[in-house]
Amino acid sequence: MAIKEYLGQVYEGLWPNNVVLKQALALCPTLAVTSSATNGLGMGLATLVVIMLSNLCISMIRGLVTPQVRIPVFTIIIAALVTLVDQAMNAWVHDLHKILGLFIPLIVTNCAIFGRAESYASKNSPVPSLVDGFATGIGFTFALVLLGGAREIIGQGTLFSHADLLLGAHFTWMEITVLPHYKGFLPAILPSGGFFFLGLLIVGHRLVDKLVAKRQQALSRTSMESAS
Repeated sequence: MAIKEYLGQVYEGLWPNNVVLKQALALCPTLAVTSSATNGLGMGLATLVVIMLSNLCISMIRGLVTPQVRIPVFTIIIAALVTLVDQAMNAWVHDLHKILGLFIPLIVTNCAIFGRAESYASKNSPVPSLVDGFATGIGFTFALVLLGGAREIIGQGTLFSHADLLLGAHFTWMEITVLPHYKGFLPAILPSGGFFFLGLLIVGHRLVDKLVAKRQQALSRTSMESAS
């Protein structure tokens, strides 16, 4: 595959085929941890690492695994990688690990990871599978940060609060007070707010797609008329 094809693959995972906004997969962690943009970024990056490594490992052993045992083998590989990521986060970003809590081990049940392993990594070579994992993971991270950021701004008036817990003290510049002296809106950061804002994001995603499609049709019609 050429670089252009890899970039197209990443774009597909980021927007047109986004695992959350388009496919409506992995909604449990999406709704559970996105009370802030920092939490969404942490969960997204953890999932990104797992899906990239699982795609790579499964692609490398695809010729050795028979169809009859592929599901338990894939599950064991994903579970082992999640355990490594969970322990690494506990060691290096312990405060954020305490906030995300049980949802890190539950990455094992993320249907998006198993879906890419089954539909892509088990049928393709390692490098394209690694890029596919990156594309899916970056799209998932993008959706989580977008949702977490929207809920955090409306709920608390801040953006990327406590970013130093994830990225270190040098990244305190990311912590922005968007609405000074804002008293907050509690429902935005409660579970019900997660459903509401996710619905708005999905609607927005579809509206943008429709606007882009209409614009492309208009440009195509104009070019056809000028050619004739």
